[in-house]
Amino acid sequence: MPYQMPLPFMKKRTLLFSCLAIALAGCKPSAETPAAKPAEGTAPAKSGKPQVLVANYPLQYFAQRIAGDAVDVRFLAPKGEDPAFWQPDEAAITAFQAADLILMNGAGYSKWADKVTLPESKVVDTSAAFANNLIEVRDATTHSHGPAGAHSHNGTAFTTWIDFKQASMQAEAVGDALAGLVPAAKDSIRKNTDALKDELESLDERMSALSRRLVQHPLVASHPVYHYLARRYGMDVKSVLWEPDTVLDEKALSDLHEILAGHRARWMIWEGEPSKDSVDKLAALGLQSVVFDPCGNVPDSGDFMTVMKGNVEAMEKAFP
Repeated sequence: MPYQMPLPFMKKRTLLFSCLAIALAGCKPSAETPAAKPAEGTAPAKSGKPQVLVANYPLQYFAQRIAGDAVDVRFLAPKGEDPAFWQPDEAAITAFQAADLILMNGAGYSKWADKVTLPESKVVDTSAAFANNLIEVRDATTHSHGPAGAHSHNGTAFTTWIDFKQASMQAEAVGDALAGLVPAAKDSIRKNTDALKDELESLDERMSALSRRLVQHPLVASHPVYHYLARRYGMDVKSVLWEPDTVLDEKALSDLHEILAGHRARWMIWEGEPSKDSVDKLAALGLQSVVFDPCGNVPDSGDFMTVMKGNVEAMEKAFP
């Protein structure tokens, strides 16, 4: 405000109100002022499209592949964290409750959902079609890795989609739900669902072709997440509780020796790329390593389908 000479006393009150009005006007943001970013963890504004929230990355991939731009698909679990043991904050729970469609994996996957109220009419259990064929796990060891804290794999085995026949059934459930949500796009949704199912069933055929070879090779897995893979494709698997990026210590090797005493495995299946030191230590014991990534969260590169095709190719090379 430009400098003004002192005014007579009788004009000071008028000046006071004028200054106050100008000051208040100056507090308003101009049209060019950027909007403040929402606080971390808050849900972004709706895009105008139907909002579809998903329990894990495979369902995000299925929904986006099937619906394309017809819906807004959101997967809220942080990258690098296992969505099966994720604990959503209040903002994430509110986003789920406000969604137009909620795609859940089923099989006891999202344990947090048992403690909150979700609109039942909007929740779809994508594994419902094979609910009578789920695998129950007992006597699993409690352990911890990452920020999710201690947990065990007791209860229902939940990595349903690495049985590619089951994955195809989950894709079908996603397609049906999306067609009901966006009936105007039902023709393209049906076409995209069929295309996705064809790819998943092709992977199922390739893994099934390996079954007669896999049944001859006892295996050790780095984590107890391969129940449906093993059942579908005839694999004899014993599991440890190892992380791929952790170099094997004496305790880990001792546990492995106990398993190998009655389980003559020659291959270790890893969830992710193991450290070279671990691979070398296993090789010294006569075990080779192969990666089969369940891809429950967003991969560092590629997408769900490229990861799964890479998994199958790795198994085909390991067991020619």
